[in-house]
Order: sequence, then C-alpha cells, then structure tokens
Amino acid sequence: MQARAMGFLLFIAGMGGLLYGIDVGIIAGALPYLESTASVAWHLSAQQLSFIVAAVLLGSVLSSLFAGALADWIGRRWAMVLSGVLFTLSIPLIALADGYVPLLLGRLLQGVSGGLIGVVVPLYLAECLHARQRGRGAALFQLLLTIGLVAAAVIGLMQANAVEAATAAAQQLGETERTAAVFAAKDHAWRSIFWWCLTPGLVFSVGALLLAESPRWLARRGQIEEARTALLRTRPADEAEAELREIQQALTPAHSTAAGATDATASHGAAASRANAATGADPLLSRRYMLPFLLACLILALNQATGINSVLAYVVNILNQAGLPGSTANAGDVVLKILNALMTIVAVALVDRKGRKFLLMLGTGGIVTALLLAGLLFRGAEAEQRDVRPTLQARAQSDSLSLRLDAATLQALGANADTGAPVQLTVAYSYGPFTNVQTRRSDDAALPPLHMSRDDTVQPDSVIGVFFRKLYLNPFADPAEGMHAPLRIERADLAAVPSTTHGWLVAGAMCLFVASFAVGPGVCVWLALSELMPNRIRSNGMSIALLINQFVSTMIAAVFLPTVGQHGYATMFFVWAGCTLLYFLTATFLLPETKGKTLEEIEARFARQAA
Repeated sequence: MQARAMGFLLFIAGMGGLLYGIDVGIIAGALPYLESTASVAWHLSAQQLSFIVAAVLLGSVLSSLFAGALADWIGRRWAMVLSGVLFTLSIPLIALADGYVPLLLGRLLQGVSGGLIGVVVPLYLAECLHARQRGRGAALFQLLLTIGLVAAAVIGLMQANAVEAATAAAQQLGETERTAAVFAAKDHAWRSIFWWCLTPGLVFSVGALLLAESPRWLARRGQIEEARTALLRTRPADEAEAELREIQQALTPAHSTAAGATDATASHGAAASRANAATGADPLLSRRYMLPFLLACLILALNQATGINSVLAYVVNILNQAGLPGSTANAGDVVLKILNALMTIVAVALVDRKGRKFLLMLGTGGIVTALLLAGLLFRGAEAEQRDVRPTLQARAQSDSLSLRLDAATLQALGANADTGAPVQLTVAYSYGPFTNVQTRRSDDAALPPLHMSRDDTVQPDSVIGVFFRKLYLNPFADPAEGMHAPLRIERADLAAVPSTTHGWLVAGAMCLFVASFAVGPGVCVWLALSELMPNRIRSNGMSIALLINQFVSTMIAAVFLPTVGQHGYATMFFVWAGCTLLYFLTATFLLPETKGKTLEEIEARFARQAA
C-alpha cells in the first residue's frame, strides 16, 4: 500500500515535470511553421515571434510572483490542480488562434501554468519525501521534464515529415497553387503540434486531485493528525512518527534539547533544534535566511543564463541555420532531447551518490566547452557572409522594398545562381525605433517574398505603451516616431547555407551542451531550489528565486531572434559561455554539499555560518 501510494505520488509529480517540459519544448517544432505562416498572414515581426516564444517564460515570471503565497493559502495539492487546469485551457486558445493577441495570451496562460508547476511540484516533493529519497524524487521531476521535451520533439518531427510530404505532392502544381498548398500544410502543422499536448494536461489535473496534501503544510496549519495520516501513506509508522516529531520541533518557537547527547545523530538533531529555536522570532531578512536565499537565487539565475531554454526552444532554427535542412533539423531535435532524457537517468543514479556539488561542477564545465565550440563554428560560417546592404538600400522605393530570392535577384546581388547551392539572405532594417529582421533561403519551396513596409513594421500603440508614456517613461517604441521615418537597411548579409557536415558539427556541440546540462544543472537546480531554502521562507523564497530564474530566461528568449539577426549566432553562444563560467565558479566555491541531509540539518548549517 505504501509503495503504491509512493509510486502514484512520484508519477503525478513526474507528470508535472512532463508538462513543464512540454511548456518549454513544444515551440521548437512549431516555430519554423509559425514563422512561415504567421509572419505572412499576420505580418509578425521577429520581435513579436520572439515574444511568442518568450511568453511562456513571462507567464512563469508572473505566476512565480504569487505561486508560493498561493501554495501556502490553498495548499500544495490544490495549487498543482490549478496549474494543470490552466495548462489544459491554454491548448485550445493557442491552437485555434487567428491572430497575434490570442496566440500570445494562450502562450502566457501556458507559462502561468509552468511557473506554478516549477514552484509547487519541487516544493511538494521536498516536503513529502524522506531525505534519502528526495534527491531521486527531484531527479524524477527533471527526468519527466526531459521526456516532455522528447515528446514535443517527436510531435514536431511527425509534423515536419507531413509538411515535407505535402510539399513534395505540391511540386506538380502551378506556382500559386503550390504556394497555397505549402502554406496550408505549415499552418496545420503548428496547430496540430499544440493539440497533441491536451491529454497530459488532463491526466495531471485529475491525478493531482487524488494526491494527499503535504504533511509539512498540514502541520504548519495545526492539522497534526492529518499530517500523520499523510506521512503514514508513504512511510512505516516508526519513520512517520519520528519525522512528525522533527517537523513539530522545527515549527516550535522555543524548545529545549535533550541533554547529554553524545552520538553524531543526536549532535545533528541538537544543532537543528538550536537553529530552529528562533524560527518564529527571527526576521525574514536576517543573515541566517539571506545566505541560503541569495545563493539559491544566484544559482537559479545562472541556470538560465546558460541559455538552456532558448536552445531548447530555438534548436530547430539553430540547426537549420547551421546547415541541417527541413526534417533533418527536427530529427536532430529528437536526438538531442532523447540524449537529454538518457543523461537525466544517469543523473538520477548519481545525484545521491556523487552529490549535487560534483555534478554541478561537471555539468557546467561541459556546457562551457560546448558553447565555445558552437560559437567558434558559427563564427567561421558567419565570416563568409557578404555585405549587400548598399544594393538593397538602392532598390528601396517609397520607403518600402519587396523581392524574391530567385535567380534574377541572386544575380543582381552578385551570387552565382548556376551552382545550385542554396544561399541565405538576412536583412535587418528599421523605421525609426521600430526594427525587424527577416531571413530568406533560395531553397524554400514556397519562396515567399521578402517584403519591408512601414505598415508591417510600425506597430500600433498599446495600452501599456500609452500608460507608461503618460508617466514620462518610454520602454516601448512610440508609433509617432516611426510614421515618417525612412526605411533604413541596418544589415544585409548574403552567404551560402552552411554544409550538412557543418550542421552536424553544431548538432554535436548542442548534444554536449544538453548532456552536460542534464547530468548537472538540470537535476541539481531543483534540489538547490528546494533544499537551500530554510523552512520558514521556503515557499515564498522558492517563488522569488524562480521568478529571477524565469525573468532571466524570458529576457534571453525575447531578444534571441533580433540579436542573432543583428549580431549572429556566435555572439549569443559566447555570451552564454561567459555566464556559465561564472556558474562553474559559484558551484565550486560557494555551494555546500547537501546530499543525505534533512532539510532541518541543511538549515542548521547555514545558521552556524551566519552566527
């Protein structure tokens, strides 16, 4: 009975990880088709496409603001139910979207769900599992997260194959019919990718309803018998009673410790008792709380500064740019995410044997190596680009420009179209403060036109923009400044699409990146989040730390497409490498080892350091 209850608890908590992985990974397969259709039908800019990717992360930021307080108010179980319901509701909103705003709102709602899951599920696991199981429990959450990424990648590959089949079937049609058929196949592909995600959301929502509440949450609310019942569902009676006594001690403002304790276990217990004796009286900003809180926040920020979420979200685009065509890039995405899952299994086996600190050092060292390799590969490819900005600027008429990357255009731009080798044109342009980046490849079956106009680039004012301008703040571009500004070509580079060999080399670097992240930061970050926080501030502290984590991730995702359009992929990889080097140093010199210690013993250690 206890084994069954524990298995069900871990399964449903793992399903939370699955949803979190889908949140992050589903856009990777959908984005190329969304970019091909929405940018034409809805005139979306590169910045708006980045916002659609980043909306999930922004939603996580918003929900992180109240996730801890919500979990304290309604309980960990009901907060998990709510997160599953929100995820389920987001799917039809996205898949049925007929414009930028509903699509953005659906992605935001999906992100709100992910933010709740990211706080509440690790919190629930930390408070429900025994110390000897906690490492593997958190690792299981990460494992199911990676399986969610694999599922999203497989769905993307299925739709990529469907699009390629539709494209091949349309080759016999005339140009207009072929373009319409390819457009319809791509539009159906990205919508279908999201529909596939409905079922796991329903499973998690229903399963969370059947879980027991966290015993530590129940004890904090004075429901001692309910806490004992919850512990007895997954532990033998003696272990349940011993842990309940320890929980009650941690919640007692002042208590005495047993005298004459001489063995190591009693020594640890006494230290924990002394550390927690003042729990009810110490202010939240006291040093004993701030040291572990700040360390957890730093680790959570650096975890996203590796670029992991952007790599997972944009990996198909990255591999396309590196030289892997069509469904081959989607296949590379699947391989990448299967490797992620396999290495997470390795981490599950190692996390309670080798410890958190060792795995973090190993993982961050591998990430730095991988990012430097990918950056150098892209730097070599980007060095071959040829500047065609003056030619394009001269072709602009009435502050607009439209062209197809056909043989005639390639000849006018000085490229040799007779070789049959595909080439790529990347153009960054602006109308005053409004900027956009567009990319076209000569081997695109639909060969969509590259069209630059004021109407498509200068976005109407928003309610938020008007509000901030009334406060004499201007975080958003003012449409009035773009209405009469001329078209300015900021950058226009033409280059041969990198070879398939180059693409597989970049894919190899990405595999090293993901494998290193999975075996180190991927698992250990959730443990750092739940283990380092003292009992008194755990729920709210985890919310703040995850807020920082998702804020960093959102900023990176929001600027990714404009940044690589303006400065190239190499620049982004080198920046991430520098941030990860700082992560390695933090893990080496600041992070204590926490394996095998109860939450109360970890808190006692920081209390001694603060004394």
